[in-house]
Amino acid sequence: MRLSERQEKIVELVKGSSPMTGEQIANQLKLNKATLRADLTVLTMAGVLEARPRVGYFYKEGKRSLIAERLHRLRVDDFKSIAAAVKEDISIYDAVVSMFTNNVGSLIVVGEEQELKGMVSRKDIIKASLGGLELFKVPIGVIMTRMPNIVMTTPDESVLNAAKKLVQHQIDTLPVVESYIGADGNEMYEVVGRFTKTNVTQLFVDLGY
Repeated sequence: MRLSERQEKIVELVKGSSPMTGEQIANQLKLNKATLRADLTVLTMAGVLEARPRVGYFYKEGKRSLIAERLHRLRVDDFKSIAAAVKEDISIYDAVVSMFTNNVGSLIVVGEEQELKGMVSRKDIIKASLGGLELFKVPIGVIMTRMPNIVMTTPDESVLNAAKKLVQHQIDTLPVVESYIGADGNEMYEVVGRFTKTNVTQLFVDLGY
């Protein structure tokens, strides 16, 4: 697993001074503890660090934990959810209704052939509201994040790699896609599901039993 620059710094700190609490690591990096929580979770999931309650974090000498090995073997396809997808011409207001109806924090925007067009998050809608846009008239295509600026996953990617994308990019949903070549010769992505923080949470609950 490839670590981010900050995760590598965390590992080096813990290597030299095990055990270290989350607060001690945060102080060394001049960051707040909440900022590091996601990185520490990824490093613990991957088996790079071991967390011991009321003691701190230990470096595991490059050995993966059993849970990390299992997460590397599990595929996104086995844990993905049905995509909460909408077309880009619906209004921002209708997008809000769809979010509440599907109980999601992000919507995947697709074309007529279920090809990935964009993503709309609660943050996008809040920004539009504060910006004074007419929610009943303006289509979500105006505010959505468009390709190629969308982080996605595939059915055969490991759940650990997909979870890492959620953490690193601070997002709650990854479109699950299968690529194909369109009529114009360009690579397209058909949406076949979504992988979310909720899927990750459910997976950990399942692994605990």
